[in-house]
Amino acid sequence: MTESPLVLIRHDRRARGTVATVSINNPTKLNRLGHAQCQAFIDAVASLADDPDLRVVVVTGEGDRAFMGGANLFELGALDPAKARAFLTLIHRMSKVLRDLPVPVIARVNGWCLGAGLEVMAACDMRVASDNAMFGMPEVKVGLPSVVEAALLPQLIGWGKTKLFLYTGENIDAKEALSWGLVEKVVAPTDLDAAVEAWVHSIVEAGPRAIRLQKELIREWEAMPVSDAIQAGIRSIARAYETDEPTRLIGETIERLKSRKR
Repeated sequence: MTESPLVLIRHDRRARGTVATVSINNPTKLNRLGHAQCQAFIDAVASLADDPDLRVVVVTGEGDRAFMGGANLFELGALDPAKARAFLTLIHRMSKVLRDLPVPVIARVNGWCLGAGLEVMAACDMRVASDNAMFGMPEVKVGLPSVVEAALLPQLIGWGKTKLFLYTGENIDAKEALSWGLVEKVVAPTDLDAAVEAWVHSIVEAGPRAIRLQKELIREWEAMPVSDAIQAGIRSIARAYETDEPTRLIGETIERLKSRKR
């Protein structure tokens, strides 16, 4: 029997561009992450980056039990200092490859989202979860600090909630995750795909160059004081007008408004 791939990529080629879904394929083990899964995910996402027709990427886990259930405990238990540094660098690269994509990334959270999986989720641009999802950073319970992209949590949920989350290692449900700002939307499991599609549709209908410029600018904003971020935005607008996309789409909008008044 041929072994199933560790990561699945699905391409949805539409008239206005391509939507790619990347999913961890380890559902019988809650889509937990070992070395092989991490490297396969990095390779899969990196393979999408140079596609000029790519509009948005959706990240999820196979099955309905888990988005990603954290790192493989058997692999964690076999680490030494050097191996730990290498493994956590690999988990960091899973998140970095998503943040480095030139298009928005949506996390489709379909169940358990723990540890390294939650860090991957935090690295996505937008997050929608099923109302039976559970979230946790349990590392301290097994003698480890939460690291790498756990550093993104304060900008999502604030320092107080981050400390509560990381010091206690306790799980929170989807309702609490929404109230904290850890996810942007919570829906019934049967509505999860429709909620993802609503966001995908809005992104795909927007100007493709504008969306790429916006993601690039947001990444710059994260590391800039406000005054520099404003000037970066002005430079980005100038770059937008280097093609006909703004004038063309503005013209189309004006024509639609005129037709409504007739």
